[in-house]
Order: sequence, then structure tokens, then C-alpha cells
Amino acid sequence: MICQGKVFKFGDNINTDFIISGRYKFSITDMSKLCRHIFEDIRPNFYEEIESAKSIIVAGANFGMGSSREQAPWVIKEAGIFCVVAKSFARIFYRNAFNIGLALIEADTDSISEADFLEIDLKKGVIKNKSRNIQTQFYPWNKFQLELIKNHGIINYLEKYKEFKIT
Repeated sequence: MICQGKVFKFGDNINTDFIISGRYKFSITDMSKLCRHIFEDIRPNFYEEIESAKSIIVAGANFGMGSSREQAPWVIKEAGIFCVVAKSFARIFYRNAFNIGLALIEADTDSISEADFLEIDLKKGVIKNKSRNIQTQFYPWNKFQLELIKNHGIINYLEKYKEFKIT
């Protein structure tokens, strides 16, 4: 499983309020509308910068810290971003992201810059920075993580493999 795209770089300690402001928590429930406000408090007009399905967020340590707001990973995925690469993730954000099928990778991000083009092999645990001709290793995902992403989240996975139906 390989993903690739243009890098949008953020720093350390990006919290869920930076990803999607709490002021929208109850006022906008449609994810296709909510995602238009992604990162607007720290990077105005970020939604317009994204090239749908060809964008990768790269960040420093502790990405997704703060509240357990599930809207944070949802808006990232809904905005067309397939993958987030960071030095580390907040535990609840990490779990919420995989549950909805948003790919997260923990790796050293120091050699990755804004607008670089990455190719990421999720099975082999390799990030190829095509812009700088640099390769970075990360711990490859286990079979369950690959299946969650392939099936677009835990609900689809359960429906497919466990004959579990949501009614």
C-alpha cells in the first residue's frame, strides 16, 4: 500500500483545537462543510491550499494533543488528506484516526520540508522524499492497521470480517 503527495508542514504540539476549532463543534455537523475550516486559526485558507487526495500533513511531536474531539481526524480525512506523518501522536487522536481510516505514521520529520513530495510505502515502512532524494524508515504497520486503512475504518472492517452490521 503506497500513498504519495505534497507536504504541508506543521510544528510540534498541534492540538485538536488547531485542527478544527471548538467553536464549530455543535454548529456544523456536516463533515464536508466542517472540513472547510481545517487549521483556519493557525493557517488561514489552508483548505484552499490542499490538493485533494494528493496531500500529506507532516508535523513534529505530539500531533493531535488536547481534547478527544473525533471531528479532528474526520476533518483531515474529509478534506482529502490521506496521511499524517509526525514524530509522535497524542494517544486518543491516534486511536480515533485509525478507527475512521486515517493513516498515521510516526517517523523523524526533521528532513521533510513544506512542499516536498513524498512517496510512502506503508507495508515496507519507507518514506521516500522525492524532492530531496532522501529516504526515512519507520516501523511498518501490522496487518490489522493495514486492514483498517484499506477498509476505511473500524466499522467497515468489522462489517467485512466479523459479520457485524450497524443498524
